[in-house]
Amino acid sequence: MLLSREQTEFYLTDLETPMGKAINLTIAALVFISSGIFVAETYNIPDYIRLQLNLIDTAILIIFAVEYLIRLWSAENKIKYIISFYSIIDLMAILPFFLGLVDIRFIRLLRWFRILRLIRFIDHKFLFGSISSEDGVIFARILFTLFAIVFVYSGLIYQVEHPVNSQGFNTFLDAVYFSIVTMTTVGFGDVTPISELGRLLTVLMIMTGVALIPWQIGDLIKRLVKTANQVEIVCSGCGLAFHDADAGFCKRCGTKI
Repeated sequence: MLLSREQTEFYLTDLETPMGKAINLTIAALVFISSGIFVAETYNIPDYIRLQLNLIDTAILIIFAVEYLIRLWSAENKIKYIISFYSIIDLMAILPFFLGLVDIRFIRLLRWFRILRLIRFIDHKFLFGSISSEDGVIFARILFTLFAIVFVYSGLIYQVEHPVNSQGFNTFLDAVYFSIVTMTTVGFGDVTPISELGRLLTVLMIMTGVALIPWQIGDLIKRLVKTANQVEIVCSGCGLAFHDADAGFCKRCGTKI
């Protein structure tokens, strides 16, 4: 039975019904698989395995492209959807597929942004359904933010530097090492970019590290300290699981605990 436009939009955005969960869990799994393929391709693997990985990645890209077109078709306000944050992230993830026939050297840089598609599920607590406390979800979001920043920058610097500096950026792990050392402003200097774009990315890494990383880590430490001072007392009114040790009432709904 064919679904109507309204039903299609509902199942693509719903994370509660079995069908909605199945669709979005499949998309999240494909994002992880495609990201793993990117990492695997940076290593010296047999040609036949590399070919199979390319075929799998192409199939995933086609699925993402079809999904984007279906989301666009089912959206009530198509202009609003096109300029929305999630739509832009989705479009960046599939641009290499549409522009693959054109010899654009750096278009493959966009594929490293595909990991950001998981933001949609994190914002809706879809990937953290087993975490009951609000602080736990925030804690997981912070960790994912740090992971995503390092992953994207590592992919970008590898894609830019490996063709001209394969000794310094031989694998994805080398790029991760460089990204972490650069963003934490440690700067050992044992690996350095030599291309102009690589140096520009390094500047962006440093600026991101100085501006964003301390804020994220500071928030993470505050959450850890706050959680350490709380006890597990489930509120009968709203179900909030953790409260301050000396709390007499729920901080969310005011119910006596």
